[in-house]
Amino acid sequence: MSRKNRNALADRVVRAAEATLTAQGYVSPTDTLVRIGWLDVGAVERWRRGQIDCLERAMQTNPPRILEALKLFQSWGAGKGLSASLTDYLARTPERQALRFSRGGDPAVEVLWRTHWVSQELSEKKRQRLAEKASRAPDLVVIQPLNSEWTCHRCGGTGDLLLMENCGPACLRCVGLDDLEFLPAGNALLSRRVKAKSTRWAVVVRFSRSRRRYERQGLLVEPLALADVKSDLDAPRGG
Repeated sequence: MSRKNRNALADRVVRAAEATLTAQGYVSPTDTLVRIGWLDVGAVERWRRGQIDCLERAMQTNPPRILEALKLFQSWGAGKGLSASLTDYLARTPERQALRFSRGGDPAVEVLWRTHWVSQELSEKKRQRLAEKASRAPDLVVIQPLNSEWTCHRCGGTGDLLLMENCGPACLRCVGLDDLEFLPAGNALLSRRVKAKSTRWAVVVRFSRSRRRYERQGLLVEPLALADVKSDLDAPRGG
């Protein structure tokens, strides 16, 4: 890369990183590359769902240029005196497998991708909360399809709910979620407590044609957790 092109890229990376840092107090490589236009938010979401094997494959930019941007981002964060936070990225799938960023899977490159930079102006407690939130496995999302005529790519069956995989929609039995019970949205206290008590759960969404977005319909939770929480809430309180 020529000196002129490198300087131009450095300027783009720094401006994008600074803007994101100002807005949220921390910044990641994915935040920065989305802001400079190399990454599409939809592609990042598909990658988080395990539908893309590595994030670089969703980018039109060649790997050497991507690596240069990552190194510039790293240099900016260190030079600014920010706190480096190594973040785990887990797929939004029942297996919760670790996600891969680079085509080659080089550990050193993966570390560059996983390094977030956090403002020193934030309190230690808030920095810790941000690190925990960033490393937390994303919500598992199950879809309530508008069209009932769909086929599971694994077994050829169908159902009221599906999970999208790389090869297409999968039924809950094939992904090991058919033992969970649907808890409709509407009771925030019940949903919050059951979600906390259930070791396995998923968010159920349905696409709204009028609003052109997926909207939450409720949760899939463990039946025993739901029964326990309902029993606790229904139990009479002592005076």
